[in-house]
Amino acid sequence: MATRTNSETATFGAGCFWCVEAVFQRLKGVRSVTSGYSGGNTENPTYKDICSGTTGHAEVCQIEFDSEQITYTELLQAFFSSHDPTTLNQQGADKGTQYRSVIFYHNDEQKLFADKIKHELDTAGVFNGPIVTEIVPFSKFYIAEDYHQNYFNDNGNQPYCAVVIRPKLDKFKKVFKEKLKTEER
Repeated sequence: MATRTNSETATFGAGCFWCVEAVFQRLKGVRSVTSGYSGGNTENPTYKDICSGTTGHAEVCQIEFDSEQITYTELLQAFFSSHDPTTLNQQGADKGTQYRSVIFYHNDEQKLFADKIKHELDTAGVFNGPIVTEIVPFSKFYIAEDYHQNYFNDNGNQPYCAVVIRPKLDKFKKVFKEKLKTEER
């Protein structure tokens, strides 16, 4: 099997992973987006475990991207503009530590960029409050159950998708139109 050159990994939590997945799947240079869990102490957690709020894990997406087509900084810009990084342990009606805003960095360079952009956004007063996004080292990723993968693309008419994800995605597409893939998945 040939190795992919310029392949890097980013791991972000920004509320419900269905929303995060739908956003990042549409960016040029993103090769794959996998929904899962990270940041906690429970080994091999299930969705039911995560929903209890006791595992320490966040719902996250692991993003494989081509660094020659899209930079980590551009992914961070998409991350910060696709959710509210000022709400602690909550995105919209989704509440709990599993919905926290978090960047799991994979190397020192990612940490540096994440810290820099967070600081710049806070200093510029882009949001109505201070950014509470955690920036922590990546340790382990657990893939979510199959039915969570590609969720919006496969279930776009489901009520949560229609009411929560579609409007968020429509707004995102307007802001990032130059960075979008030419064909929807």
